[in-house]
Amino acid sequence: MKRQFLIAACLLLSAFGINSLAFAAEAPEPYPLDYWALRPVINNAQVSPDGKHLALMKIPSKDGNPIIEVYDASDLSKKPFRMGADPMEITSFSWASNNEIVFLARQKVRNKIEGFNQGVYETLLSVLKVKEREYHTFDETNPAIADILPGKPGKILISFQEGGDDGPGSKITETYRPRSYWEFDLNKGTKKLVVRGKLSVGNIDFYPDGTPSTARGFDLADGEYIYYVRWPGEKKWTEAYRQSEDSYENVQTSWFDEEKPRNVLTIAYNDQDKRGVWSYNLDRQEFDELIYARSDVDMYGFRMHSNYWKHPRKVAGVTYFTDKLHTEYFDKEEEAIYRQFEQIIPHAHYVDINSRSVDGNTMTIVNTGPRDPGTYYMLKDNKITVVGSRQPLLESEKLADLKWVAFEARDGQKVRAYVTVPQGEPPFPLIVLPHGGPFVSETPMYDEWAQMLANNGYMVVQPQYRGSFNYGMEFHKISFMSGGQGGYKMQDDKDDAALYLVEQGLADPERMAMFGWSYGGYAALVAASRKPQIYQCVIAGAAVADMIQQINYYRYSLRGAQKERQLSYREGSVNPIEEVAKVNVPILLIHGDVDQRVPVTHSNRYRKELNKHNKNYKYVELEGADHFSNTLFFEHQILLYESMIDFLNNDCGNMSQRPLTAAAE
Repeated sequence: MKRQFLIAACLLLSAFGINSLAFAAEAPEPYPLDYWALRPVINNAQVSPDGKHLALMKIPSKDGNPIIEVYDASDLSKKPFRMGADPMEITSFSWASNNEIVFLARQKVRNKIEGFNQGVYETLLSVLKVKEREYHTFDETNPAIADILPGKPGKILISFQEGGDDGPGSKITETYRPRSYWEFDLNKGTKKLVVRGKLSVGNIDFYPDGTPSTARGFDLADGEYIYYVRWPGEKKWTEAYRQSEDSYENVQTSWFDEEKPRNVLTIAYNDQDKRGVWSYNLDRQEFDELIYARSDVDMYGFRMHSNYWKHPRKVAGVTYFTDKLHTEYFDKEEEAIYRQFEQIIPHAHYVDINSRSVDGNTMTIVNTGPRDPGTYYMLKDNKITVVGSRQPLLESEKLADLKWVAFEARDGQKVRAYVTVPQGEPPFPLIVLPHGGPFVSETPMYDEWAQMLANNGYMVVQPQYRGSFNYGMEFHKISFMSGGQGGYKMQDDKDDAALYLVEQGLADPERMAMFGWSYGGYAALVAASRKPQIYQCVIAGAAVADMIQQINYYRYSLRGAQKERQLSYREGSVNPIEEVAKVNVPILLIHGDVDQRVPVTHSNRYRKELNKHNKNYKYVELEGADHFSNTLFFEHQILLYESMIDFLNNDCGNMSQRPLTAAAE
């Protein structure tokens, strides 16, 4: 690996600024909303290890469940073998050998949630024998596939989260249920215990032959997280690193440093404001080399080698997000391959080699970006073939550009935002779309909600408000260190993003709304009662309406830095259910009736307060929908989108009407 000690200068706003855009004179006719409501038509195209077959998931009809199709990779025009798992829904798959595909399938087993984070689905493990064209489902409930084990054909690693009153470690804390790892024989359907996780040693990774390699545990007595390594051939763990539970550090380890075998590659702050890539010495237990860091954003993660079968743990590069996901490569051959694909793939944005044969000659590539919902390609015999698109009804020419901008909030804090720019001429009606979390990194590539709204004429801004990760530790900690800033500085950042676009002449100040999901829904409820009011209406999906109710679900399981962060933020922020009397714009509430993360009781209680104060609102309940996007089926999505567009057109002031020009007046 060639060392790169780099501190990149902050990118200039002009490089990604809105002002450089050339606007289309006329916007295209919007797509029918059912185009947007479709789940991905194809997904997860992968080639077999020998490169002879290509498998993918396909949803054959708008209300159908995914099936697996297996093609002859030498001739994709041949009729594929098709397999479904009705009444279960296939959720993911992976090649385990030249003839075996392992997949997970879920089924709805109850009509109501059984408590916070206890959903209505259960999952089973199955294996498809391609040559025999048959599959078998095993009696392993809710497993996770921990590793495919390229060094052990016919074997995989599965794990289970143990706990409950009769499980090990369950009485310590309900939020930490150690996983146990089992070697599973795909032919016999039997499993052999490899290692049972426990509080002190859990979160285990493995060598390609299935032996444990690294782990993380928790020392309850000292209140410290411990990182462990197990050297090849050894049976005991070696302690490598300790971190106090009071630390806000987020250490992400990868694999052993090829240039320094007693080191691991790590992404960490290490007393810096931005996360960088470090080489950490396991013997001395210290960071000894900064390999790569930036001054504008955190390092995001590792890009692993594209040939999993030959190089299952090799780090090819490190990634970071600015206008899009960028990679600094350590492996020059990998860089050359990716750069070539980025040159020839239309609308290349995030290009990923998501599968590759053992000999490296056959591979699948997927591109995802603002003008590409996800297109799969196959390279075989030095020829690139288009496999298909996740959303084939959506044409690149009718989708919208995404820009990364920076602006100053009212107190001078620099804040970034992603702006989806509709076709047509400004000023545009504007939707402020804050991400959920709130303590996450937002990584826009292709955002269906933003694109759907842009296709209907709305500019969409996604502010990276204070509390977001990716912009340094200090920027994150502003949101809670001196009292919760939900509804205060965090909300100012969202409003100031809208006002910045108004100042640039891009957004119409008389046609602005906020739409969000989860925390974003919370922010929309806060916006509904703010003064001065800059929005014409708000749309709150799966919204946290009562901050105290939400924290009470897990208050007594919090410790250390997490306890300080969550309690300070939740208890110190504006609580929407206490602000209903101040609501001064129409509200559209949307909630799934089996939401396990933000239970529907939030919306139910909030509606009672709206009725009590005679406020203007509409409510839409998504029957059978959980909190997460993978539980939103066609009937949920079409109801969501029709409700949103109807609300914006008919209940939200003049959002759908362009202002009259001076000449027209």
